[in-house]
Amino acid sequence: MRPLVRLVPAFALVTGLLCTAAPAQADQAVVAGKQPEAVGWGGAVSSVDADATAAGLEVLRRGGNAVDAAVATAAALGVTEPYSAGIGGGGYFVYYDARTGKVTTLDGRETASRTADSSLFLENGQPLAFNDAVTSGLSVGVPGTAATWEQALRRWGSRDLAEVLKPAERIADRGFTVDQTFQDQTALNQARFQDFPASRALFLPNGKLPVVGSTLRNPDLAATYRELGRTDTAALYRGPIGADIVRTLQHPPVDPASGRNARPGKVDAADLAAYQVRQQDPTHVTYRGLDVYGIAPSSSGGTTVGEALNILGTSSRADLADPVQYDHRFLEASRISFADRNRWVGDPRAVQVPTRQLLDPAYGASRACLIDPKHALTSPLAPGDPYHPAACASSGQPVAEPYEGLSTTHLTVADRWGNVVAYTLTIEQTGGSGIAVPGRGFLLNNELTDFNFAPLTPGVPDPNLPGPAKRPRSSISPTIVLKDGKPYLAAGSPGGASIITTVLQVLTGRIDRGLTLEQAIAAPRASQRNTAATQAEPAFLASPEAAKLQAMGHVFTSTPEIGAATGIERLPDGRWLAAAEPVRRGGGAAAVVHPSR
Repeated sequence: MRPLVRLVPAFALVTGLLCTAAPAQADQAVVAGKQPEAVGWGGAVSSVDADATAAGLEVLRRGGNAVDAAVATAAALGVTEPYSAGIGGGGYFVYYDARTGKVTTLDGRETASRTADSSLFLENGQPLAFNDAVTSGLSVGVPGTAATWEQALRRWGSRDLAEVLKPAERIADRGFTVDQTFQDQTALNQARFQDFPASRALFLPNGKLPVVGSTLRNPDLAATYRELGRTDTAALYRGPIGADIVRTLQHPPVDPASGRNARPGKVDAADLAAYQVRQQDPTHVTYRGLDVYGIAPSSSGGTTVGEALNILGTSSRADLADPVQYDHRFLEASRISFADRNRWVGDPRAVQVPTRQLLDPAYGASRACLIDPKHALTSPLAPGDPYHPAACASSGQPVAEPYEGLSTTHLTVADRWGNVVAYTLTIEQTGGSGIAVPGRGFLLNNELTDFNFAPLTPGVPDPNLPGPAKRPRSSISPTIVLKDGKPYLAAGSPGGASIITTVLQVLTGRIDRGLTLEQAIAAPRASQRNTAATQAEPAFLASPEAAKLQAMGHVFTSTPEIGAATGIERLPDGRWLAAAEPVRRGGGAAAVVHPSR
């Protein structure tokens, strides 16, 4: 639990926008300066950061819609959460259009160079050490975030890019207050940042960690945002910002005295110019009469959450009313769906992905029969064959879970017209590649390390190996749930592969357990991803259910925290409820335009 010392958001002081919200429940900690829940009219914003939430709220108050506010919030997160998000990375955008009643998604995932192949992370025939791959130009994919903003605004926004970037520019110019979370995340990256003069100058003032309570300014990023606004991102994909990105990744500006071997990357100007955001249909499953929409591959989020819900849908509400059975079946559905995810999901432009088959309720039922209500399965569990579903059958050898960075950030926005955005963006692990673009104020991603460096299981086809212009598999899971065709709730989370289990747990906590959205977000978490041991937070391990689950054969390992979700819900009277983490990752900030309590 990390205390936050940002008592009043720096941006709130500038704009006069405070994140007014309802008091937190008595049994939950409230981080100073942030509120985990807000209820009211006129639209809602929820993110991990108070300044970013205030930026989105300003846009809503000035008549912008949910898409405008989502881009403004994301741009602000690029300033205040630069180790998790920014224009050096990518993400996935899910949008509900109140006018048409349809959900549409944008895949803004980073891509490998068109010259990349399956040997991208091999040296002398052997996979690079992960730490060597991360802090290098090799790990940097073509960024998709700026293109996602441009595409979303062109299709659904009511403001131009230059206008919605203004709040973030102001924060970058005037600075934000360093809190304990920011200092802790800087400390995790201190050794890497020291080795790159541009990173060191940006995040280590006078060569030291930023002091809690001090103001951190980023005028270079403010100038970069202004340039993006003037050119509608052409400066990044076909102009001087892009040239600086290519120069940086191809010739990583490492301090020669550091001794670090920062390997050069392959992405070039032609790769940037060729980048395209993919507009695509969402994944869709029906759960307890609700329509659940997510992001389709290249992310595995929508297929894995959807398959797990289909598996859980074979259990009755009475089955899940018992807390032990709920936890048991949630963990088993996660285990089974991850077994299938690891085997079958990759970039559909490069490999065949059975998206429709994985989301078929009949396939979910064929996998659900593996669950024994009295005994836990063991991992690694073999995948099923979605092309030829057979009850309780497996297909081939188990596929191990690869490593995936734990960063990213999620925001959720709704407006007065009923439009909703769930948007998760990332630069991969905390701090990305560790390499800042000199003079530009942002870090480059390490997203290509989400590829498997070599086949995880010898003799088993691997859908997630590097390839030309290929997108690495993601676990990002922004989700929108409709009830009778209207918004019911939306949610998402950071956390690497644990994003999937976090979103699943939030959804089922709200839908099956009757928790409020804030309670579902705050509840103790566990994450089973077809591994021998299930990661669990200390509060989960201290629960009465944990001992009973262990008696059933579940094995747990403790981890400090899992995820940092945000969400919104449309209440029956038409008001919006915005909810965020009360404590994890320093707590989140929920706000509405016109608070009602």
